[in-house]
Amino acid sequence: MVNQYNKITVTPISPVLGAEIGGVDINAGVDDEQLAEIKQAFVEWSVIFIRDQEITPDQHIEFAERWGQINVNRFFQAVETHPQIAEVRKEADQKKNIGSMWHTDHSYDQIPAMGSILYAREVPDVGGDTLFSSMYAAYDSLSDGLRQILGGLHAEHSSRHAFGEVAYVDTDMDDLGGRLGNIDKATQDAIHPVIIRHPLSARPALYVNGDFTVKFVGWTKQESQPLLDYLYQQARQNEITCRFRWRKGSMAIWDNRATHHCALNDYHGQFRLMHRITIEGVALEGI
Repeated sequence: MVNQYNKITVTPISPVLGAEIGGVDINAGVDDEQLAEIKQAFVEWSVIFIRDQEITPDQHIEFAERWGQINVNRFFQAVETHPQIAEVRKEADQKKNIGSMWHTDHSYDQIPAMGSILYAREVPDVGGDTLFSSMYAAYDSLSDGLRQILGGLHAEHSSRHAFGEVAYVDTDMDDLGGRLGNIDKATQDAIHPVIIRHPLSARPALYVNGDFTVKFVGWTKQESQPLLDYLYQQARQNEITCRFRWRKGSMAIWDNRATHHCALNDYHGQFRLMHRITIEGVALEGI
């Protein structure tokens, strides 16, 4: 059943997830009815996109606070005047971008973030698209037998290998200097069900990701990796993805519990600056 919308327009960009929202001007103000429909589209499509917004950092924060409490990121460089906003920056002379591997944010937290509100300040002429995939559809693609096995499993997630000292001995991280830091704060470990019941839609969704999932509880890393690799493969099938081409003033709002995303690194020699606010979530429960 497709929801009805009266205060906004909703145009899907793929059959599985992702929709562009029209009729919204955050600078002019979003009333409660309009916000309710935007949130309804967020639940229905898992990631929504709003074009041509001209907003200040203060307006970005005010809009985000209507979604929930802001989670101040520990590892990203913040906007100097607005610590609630994390910078996702790539200078023209830098080769490595942030978020180039398929992942979901903050799964290393015991109460993972609901999602993020990412706003494009400066984008390259071509390139820098973001891909999203549906964890509902990833779950649906699994056999009944594998769903039954996974339904009884939990997985360990951690920030240590991604943002801690181990990550920064990798020479590939050298190019990220000044954009990521606070390695001493990479101490988060969490355990979550492998299959969650989404707190808003109540639909089952796959909840493991290549950046932060370490292994299954009660299994060794060696035992876990083949099955995890298979699940990651299922989570990035072309048929369950959508692709968003950014323009200056574009905004994406995605659900970390229902999606993975990947920031393409195909714009070498060009500058890109995004402002990201992350919203706190709730504890996750299994099916």
